Amino acid sequence: MILLENLRNEYHKNLVSTVLSIDNKGIPNNADRHSKLSVSLAQGIINAMTVDIVDIPTAKSIGQTAGKEFERVTSDFLEKSIGYLHHLRYGKYRFFIGKSIDEFQQYEHLALLTEALNNNQELKTILGDYIVNPDIVIGKQPLEDDEINVNINFIDNRDYAYLTPLRSVNTKKLILHASISCKWTIRSDRSQNARTEGVNLIRNRKGHTPHIAIVTGEPYPNRIASLALGTGDIDCVYHFALNELITAAKKLNNEPVLDLLETMVKGKRLRDISDLPLDLVI
Repeated sequence: MILLENLRNEYHKNLVSTVLSIDNKGIPNNADRHSKLSVSLAQGIINAMTVDIVDIPTAKSIGQTAGKEFERVTSDFLEKSIGYLHHLRYGKYRFFIGKSIDEFQQYEHLALLTEALNNNQELKTILGDYIVNPDIVIGKQPLEDDEINVNINFIDNRDYAYLTPLRSVNTKKLILHASISCKWTIRSDRSQNARTEGVNLIRNRKGHTPHIAIVTGEPYPNRIASLALGTGDIDCVYHFALNELITAAKKLNNEPVLDLLETMVKGKRLRDISDLPLDLVI
């Protein structure tokens, strides 16, 4: 079996043991129980997954921890996957959950702005909060000159390239490589916060824009589309089981659902979780 396939299967098994659950009526916890279509798609995803349904716990054993566990399991999957792609994008990457962006090189100036706003409540009311705490953040460590010069003596003094954050002699701050929001379900306007986070990351940076992505377990395509359609705020939405969702939609023979999924996939707005590690090394 191909390594990426193994990692994806392991990801699903970890979700089954920590996030995904089924209640006593057979309704998965990523489905909207008030929507027959949502329930059917969520059940179809489980039936198409290469996991044993008897291993899926009841909803009571998961409770309110699903969201946090979804972040942790997704972060673990990405860290393992990217670890095998070191030859494609050299660097040392560190993974965090809930780390403030002002601790990264492109956004360190926001700490000063936040301090100023905290000392002026009237100004804070007008300007709002600039600090974003994404669910998963990936930081890249600046490189030592010896690492840059591994194949050729590219840098040999401080007269040039003394401002770039890639050199550790210039800064010790991690470079924000990616911001990833995790939405096990998409149920309310709060889910749109991921777009707001994306806008803040783009507008408030001093340096390059990090990857901005959303990972979801939502089975209902219309709700996925509420985040996926359009461009500019995020790179793409990634589904934890897109192949299985498409299989479930085909079995239901629901043409509008299939059309919407095709629109998002062909429009480069929706991809599978297996695409994300490779997209992150672009």
